Amino acid sequence: MTFEPLPIENAWRLKADQHEDDRGFFSRLWCASEFCERGLSSRLEQCSLSYNRRTGTIRGMHYQAPPREEAKVVRCIRGAIYDVLLDLRRGSPTFLQWCAQELTAANRLALYVPEGVAHGFQSLSDETEVMYLISEQYDPSLARGVRWDDPAFGIHWPLPATVLSARDRAYPDFRP
Repeated sequence: MTFEPLPIENAWRLKADQHEDDRGFFSRLWCASEFCERGLSSRLEQCSLSYNRRTGTIRGMHYQAPPREEAKVVRCIRGAIYDVLLDLRRGSPTFLQWCAQELTAANRLALYVPEGVAHGFQSLSDETEVMYLISEQYDPSLARGVRWDDPAFGIHWPLPATVLSARDRAYPDFRP
């Protein structure tokens, strides 16, 4: 697996090595020791799937508060997404910075989202599916988020938002 650093501290783009033959290819998508070698969380507590019917759907920007902060590995397994990471870790050299990557079923890339970094995405095609490997159990009492269009962050989304949850629309303006 190839780990390429992203502009957010301790966030990575992951590219699976492909071992090809006449049948197609085989790739390892998870290896705890490779994550540990880089000082990244290798705990795998949950695996989740997000299905998104319509192009332009936005989910995010979400994170989980202490003491159960989540690290995630995010991969688009059907369709395409514009995936966004937003550093909300006070004291981080990249605090309040964001970065985005296009993840598609065709490019087979994944992102490692460290603890304390908010995550969200916009579907770029209908019937998109996103798979998450998550380091902690989901705890609704610790679920947090910031608004996807908050001017404090200036996130540039590629398409108009077509579908948003009431919760994602209702987050207040961010106050550092």
